[in-house]
Amino acid sequence: MKSKSGFKPKKMILTAGPSISKLEHKYIIDAAINGWNNKAYYYLRKFENEFAKYIGSKEGLATSGGTGALWLALAAAGVGPGDEVIVPEITYFACSDVVCLLGAKPVFVDILPDTWCIDPEKVIAAITKKTKAIMPVHLYGNLVEMDEIMEIAKDRNLFVVEDACPAAGSMYKGKRPGSIGHAGAYSFQGAKIMVTGFGGMVLTNDEQLMKKMKYLNNHGEEPGKKFWQTSVGYSFELSNIPSALGLAQLRRLESFVNKKRKIFGWYKELLGNIEGISMNYERPRTKSNMWMSSIVLDRDFGITREQLMGRLREKLIDTRPIFYPSSMFPMYEEQETPVAHHVGLRGINLPSGHARTKQEIEYICHTLKQILKVK
Repeated sequence: MKSKSGFKPKKMILTAGPSISKLEHKYIIDAAINGWNNKAYYYLRKFENEFAKYIGSKEGLATSGGTGALWLALAAAGVGPGDEVIVPEITYFACSDVVCLLGAKPVFVDILPDTWCIDPEKVIAAITKKTKAIMPVHLYGNLVEMDEIMEIAKDRNLFVVEDACPAAGSMYKGKRPGSIGHAGAYSFQGAKIMVTGFGGMVLTNDEQLMKKMKYLNNHGEEPGKKFWQTSVGYSFELSNIPSALGLAQLRRLESFVNKKRKIFGWYKELLGNIEGISMNYERPRTKSNMWMSSIVLDRDFGITREQLMGRLREKLIDTRPIFYPSSMFPMYEEQETPVAHHVGLRGINLPSGHARTKQEIEYICHTLKQILKVK
């Protein structure tokens, strides 16, 4: 199937994919050749410091992934058996995993219909005497209503860890996500807007919290006393070579955001006026990095999401489903969250990698419209 311009892909148009330039090559090669012994932490510390400064946090601790970042934040905050952590229904299951692995209980709440992020009113309704923390997620770079979340947390003395894993480059009312809560977590996994291959970072403005996270991340070894352990701990540390990649990516991040937003703009122009399809939404005073350009099928088009994704794949168009509602998984008790069930069962991530071209987006939209039988 060709688009109106006659374009037809020769290989799969992938959902995601990084941008790697000569700058990344330079830093990685230097780290591989010279980043040992007294320079073993050179790129790691530089990446932590520069990323924390970019986000607007006092300090950052690079980790092996976003999961480890969330885990360290909750562990340092004292989350454990008998506690509850409020989590949005629509998110990657690393969020609920770390809660469970600490012995606590994830409490799933519904999302807002426009941003697909956690609904503050549903958060209030879910709070009990056991609630210890809230984990808002900036889904696909869309922005949580953090002012409301922080007000709720302050009134009830709750810990807030922002899952900003998908949101590097986004902005909420002049602040970067991850700098607003008591702690923030980022992911640099290979599909994210900036990558280290795998990796993440936890950030905070609380010096004591960071001190506790560093202590736990060093296997609970007593500071200043080598090989003397005073607590069971973890080791989520990122190494020097992927940190070199991350540092180069950080220095190009704004160009990545601009490209992602351009890709979304192409989709919006071609799909935004179709009745029964909704897309990523920006509320006033926010700026999404548009990491994943996504659609939700809000009406019956005579085809299921899975059938549509299959038909698109036949035409060399890769897609991903938006996350399933977490409470549907067999480990949990399914919750009545109508918005999350609608979005999570009818949403699709479209190809959004940095290399995507306008010609490819036109082909994708043309094919999508033909399958859905809309103009």
